[in-house]
Amino acid sequence: MTNGRACMLLVKKYISEMPVDISFNGFCKGVTDNVRNGYKAADCDFSLLENHPEERMTASVTVYSDYRKQVWMVGDCQCLINGRLYENPKPYEERLAAKRAEHLKHALVNGLSIEEARTSDPGRAAIVDELRASCKWQNALFSVVDGFDIPLEKTKVIDIDDLTSEIVLASDGYPFLKDTLAESETTLAALLRDDPLCIGSFKATKGWMSGNRSFDDRSYVRFSIISRQS
Repeated sequence: MTNGRACMLLVKKYISEMPVDISFNGFCKGVTDNVRNGYKAADCDFSLLENHPEERMTASVTVYSDYRKQVWMVGDCQCLINGRLYENPKPYEERLAAKRAEHLKHALVNGLSIEEARTSDPGRAAIVDELRASCKWQNALFSVVDGFDIPLEKTKVIDIDDLTSEIVLASDGYPFLKDTLAESETTLAALLRDDPLCIGSFKATKGWMSGNRSFDDRSYVRFSIISRQS
């Protein structure tokens, strides 16, 4: 199991058990403590985790609190609220995605095929050390759930007003988030068909590798809000 999946399962368990009236600050503390307890249960070396964040269980999460009428975003997730897009991206990813794209474009000009790049991505290899190094800034320059204190100023809390009728919560595996799952999947399929390496109109730190269903994992939840005025 990857560190990301292990963290996701701990976050999922915490959300299923947390008090319905919990505040955002309470959620951040509670989910952090839950992951930290996961380290303790596995007898992890905390000094190693403190000095090497890349070894931590790490996940991003977006939560809708119906009690608080808020959407909470920790990490690089996204949402639509009445069709308006909200994001919370990592600050370094745009630069590294552009670097990967330029490296891959140069390799393609010099004879590398798209299928070869989908098997072994030299662009990804060119940025992987920087990606790992950037982990030292998690919960400093950007927020994640990893068992260490979450900087609240790097998160997003979006208040839901009485006019809100529909919300979509999604991971960043949907580069063009739409109002329905079908539209989001259709747009993603067009991207994978036209630019499977993700180096054109949408630049990513990784592409659609052979054997995978997409370039990244994806989650999509859409629901309606019942008006409090009704």
